[in-house]
Amino acid sequence: MKPLRRFLILFILLIIYIYITNITFLPQKLVLLEGENLNLFTLWGISLSSTESTQASSNLSTPVNSENTSVGIQFLGIPLANKIEVNIVENKKVIPLGNSIGLKLYTSGVLVVGMTEIEGKKPYENTGIEMGDRILEVNNKTINSTQELIETVNQAQGKEITVEYMKADNQTQKQTSMVPIKTSEDEYKLGLWVRDAAAGIGTATFYLPETGQFACLGHGIADIDTGELVTIAKGELVTTKIISVKKGQKGEPGELGGSIDGANYIGKIDNNTNFGIFGKIQNAQYLHINQEAIDILPRTQVKEGKAQIICEIETGKKEYYDIEIKKIYTNNYQNNKSMLIEVKDEKLLEKTGGIVCGMSGSPIIQDGKFVGAVTNVLVSDPTVGYGVFADMMLQNM
Repeated sequence: MKPLRRFLILFILLIIYIYITNITFLPQKLVLLEGENLNLFTLWGISLSSTESTQASSNLSTPVNSENTSVGIQFLGIPLANKIEVNIVENKKVIPLGNSIGLKLYTSGVLVVGMTEIEGKKPYENTGIEMGDRILEVNNKTINSTQELIETVNQAQGKEITVEYMKADNQTQKQTSMVPIKTSEDEYKLGLWVRDAAAGIGTATFYLPETGQFACLGHGIADIDTGELVTIAKGELVTTKIISVKKGQKGEPGELGGSIDGANYIGKIDNNTNFGIFGKIQNAQYLHINQEAIDILPRTQVKEGKAQIICEIETGKKEYYDIEIKKIYTNNYQNNKSMLIEVKDEKLLEKTGGIVCGMSGSPIIQDGKFVGAVTNVLVSDPTVGYGVFADMMLQNM
């Protein structure tokens, strides 16, 4: 009897462990397109109750219609503490783009990207200011550019100044005081290297003709020195000319070389996020839009297999290129790596070697519907990279 009893105990413990694991690994947050059902794999006895309706569903598949709601988890009808936050994104038709574009971002305040001694002294020491922080005001004067900071510091003529700054977390604002140091050139400095703008090229993803809104990149622009996402006050979307293509190789990503000199203004940039850059088109003629609006494919309907991307490798020449969606991370709501993709198009492989810097934002199309955008390339294999789901981009607009 003892072996049988031991087996039963172990079996019961295994069942308990499996159920606890299933409940624990249910996502805490979900993003759904309007009208899309909430579908989650669960074991028998685990059910769901929404704030919209207390009716439970044994297979955790139910339509959720409110903009934001929370869904409770039940076990054998008993409510558990676990809840799933559900964000509903309006399901819109979008015009996929694929244009190579230029981006100009202007920071809110000036970004501290380095520190250096001035005449053997460190005026920034013990102030709490670190790389990645942003200087917002000096002596109660708003600082919008590097030049304004230089002028304001020199106006103090070496007297103590008050500095209002925002920490890199973009939540904590602090004040400190500093004494500028006079240099041998009769200038006053703080020993801080700062930057007030960032620029680059990428690919426009989609356009909403009803509102004029656009999305591009599928990821944000980070400062090259601090690695932090650039907090912007304003930005510009402009045209670009592709002047070179550096082919990607294993261990060495390629890139599209572009110029924004003499560029035409397309629209304004409002948000720089981890899931793309967003704003409003004001001169749509520069995008040469000739595509029709298409439906968005919900993440639950995206399948492994054939798909296409749209991108511009030569100025003024957008083309569709074949890819394969290798793996889908349906439950990933944390970052912009929603699916693993591989370039299969021989023409694109010949030109670029695969995915290169500057192609981020290229729309992904499957079965005539918009899936998302290219976001990253694997350094170890330039033919392989990642894409982000459409719903994550729409949610962050």
